[in-house]
Amino acid sequence: MCKLRSVCVSGAEMFPLSVLLPLTGFFLLLSSTLGSESSVPYPVTCVTRGADLTEDGMLLLCPPDCSRWRVSVFGTGVYASVSSVCGAALHRGILGASGGPVRVNRLQGRHNYMSSYAHGIQSQALSHWTASFSLTKPVSVPLELSSDTSTTALPAAAQPGKKPLKKLSVKKALTGGNKDCQMDIAMVIDSSNNIGQRRFNLQKSFLGKLTAMLRVGPIGPHVGVVQASDSPKTEFLLTNYTQPKELLFALKELAFLGGNTNTGKAIMHTAETFFTQENGGRRGHPRVMVVLVDGWPSDDLEQAAMFARESGINVFLVSVAKPAPEELAMVRDKDFMKKAVCKDNGFFSYWMSSWFSTTKHVKPLTQRLCSLDSLLCSKTCYNSVNIGFLIDGSSSVGEGNFRLVLDFLAGIAKSFDISDVGSHIGAVQYTYDQRLEFNLFDHSNKDDAVNALRRIPYMSGGTATGSAISFTTQNLFRRTGPGRNYLIVVTDGQSYDGVRGPALAAQKQGITIFSVGVAWAPMDDLRTMASEPKDSHTFFTREFTGLAEFIPPLVRGICRDFTENN
Repeated sequence: MCKLRSVCVSGAEMFPLSVLLPLTGFFLLLSSTLGSESSVPYPVTCVTRGADLTEDGMLLLCPPDCSRWRVSVFGTGVYASVSSVCGAALHRGILGASGGPVRVNRLQGRHNYMSSYAHGIQSQALSHWTASFSLTKPVSVPLELSSDTSTTALPAAAQPGKKPLKKLSVKKALTGGNKDCQMDIAMVIDSSNNIGQRRFNLQKSFLGKLTAMLRVGPIGPHVGVVQASDSPKTEFLLTNYTQPKELLFALKELAFLGGNTNTGKAIMHTAETFFTQENGGRRGHPRVMVVLVDGWPSDDLEQAAMFARESGINVFLVSVAKPAPEELAMVRDKDFMKKAVCKDNGFFSYWMSSWFSTTKHVKPLTQRLCSLDSLLCSKTCYNSVNIGFLIDGSSSVGEGNFRLVLDFLAGIAKSFDISDVGSHIGAVQYTYDQRLEFNLFDHSNKDDAVNALRRIPYMSGGTATGSAISFTTQNLFRRTGPGRNYLIVVTDGQSYDGVRGPALAAQKQGITIFSVGVAWAPMDDLRTMASEPKDSHTFFTREFTGLAEFIPPLVRGICRDFTENN
């Protein structure tokens, strides 16, 4: 197998000799190292691209003076595979003019490669590419941070009197992310003259520790960064760096801007643009904005913060170095912290006395950010409810009408953001007996949940609605808390058992019941089952085809109840 496409010459794929090194020594080197990751670098040219490599982790040898070539580089930190490897290494600062070895790590494609100028190389922006790569400088001692005692430290004999060093606790973060803290986080950092270069570097160090503790990863939290200065600057988006090592490198590369502390502008810019699906925002995931301010902002925060709240974004404000008494006269709005946050309840405001003692604040701030149930601004009826469907499968319904009922319930389900961190649906079918079709937490996305709903097979039998409500209360809602649980009961006839007791027991457990009757369902039973006020929780239609008209009012009813109770 050929490791470099640029030397796999065939009739359909020829490369000019002027861009290849002499091949004799290269093939000798290649033949001696195939089949394993070599410690001997493969020589390449200045224009060899990431796309020309066919294996991950390859160690390459870049020639000198690549800066004199017109190398194409797309991205910053993570580069589109169409980029020159050696050009990207120069841009990254891993190589100098004399060239040298570099290791290439292949990555998935992504959106929004950022442009920047570094080390004499101007990289270009690119909206999307199918594959990426990152670069590391080969060293004999691995650079991986570990929570365990370093296994690469020198033996004790080589370090007399010294114990092996304990390294920063981020190894767990390198395995995929914290699945218990799945959210999208925008870090709005202070890059004004007020903070200065030295404290700006301490701020970056704090961010590195915070993201390591958060355990960023593909299935965990995603983090992007916006700098606040005269004008806000998006440094990287939520999906640009979903691996901890890449993110730490990207944070390290952030350049200080200077200027005014226009935090309000930065909050508005972030709220308007950052969490869209085009920019990597994930449906159903809580949106969090962490705003760091050194001292006080230069502009007004109130309107921007109000817009963020209305957009479902949880704004945390981390204030460092409060203004001294003699400086208070310079502060434009002394209540800026109260006005900026999601809710002025103390939870969303955090204060640190100095950038020189931030380590002790990493864990408590992480715990706040990952407290999903406390993120009040992202809790909407669409992404925070548990909806159970209790479906009459009695003989009087019939197969065709049963499918109309499932279509009706699927229409309700589609109105909500169903995900592992959002809303959930579950279903029980009943006759004289009950059958748990699927649980609230069985399906972690909308398509799977709706498809499972549509696939429910028709049972046929009698009608015991009271027993079915009790079964659903005890089984479907057993793992949920009060305040956001809803049960929609659909029936077409008289129940053979009483419904009052089971319905009251369900409501005492925090379940709001909507009753939907069709055909011969008695209005007395429907109103008895329904929560208060009865009129807005009871629905009836003579024909099964009329069920579709109830979808919008039922969804509005759930949202109304959720807003009143939360």
